[in-house]
Amino acid sequence: MDRNSEKYILTEEVDWEEFGGGVSRKFLGYDNQIMMVLVKFEKGALGSPHSHFHTQATYCVSGKFEFEIDGVKQIVKGGDGVYIEPNLLHSAVCLEEGMLIDTFSPVREDFLSGVGPSYFSDKD
Repeated sequence: MDRNSEKYILTEEVDWEEFGGGVSRKFLGYDNQIMMVLVKFEKGALGSPHSHFHTQATYCVSGKFEFEIDGVKQIVKGGDGVYIEPNLLHSAVCLEEGMLIDTFSPVREDFLSGVGPSYFSDKD
């Protein structure tokens, strides 16, 4: 299925993309202004420090994560939300297996290119 038609189908019909290091994702919906992505983490999986020009809001569906945003660490667990301003350095470590819903504005064109994000690292 091509990316253009994928954005209109049910989430259950979208395949998970595996990135190694205990991280996988699937698109929940997007257009050129906004993108929502479900990201699954195994315990110990990392989102290495990175930044991007997109506004990001993240909802923790389940699990427990240590986020570091602009040098400030915080524990995020199921039911918590996080806002990340554009261009702030941020990272996450999965402390207990879980899922995040990441929302970006504008759309992450780099995600649609089919190349996995460089900031997912191998588990310890």
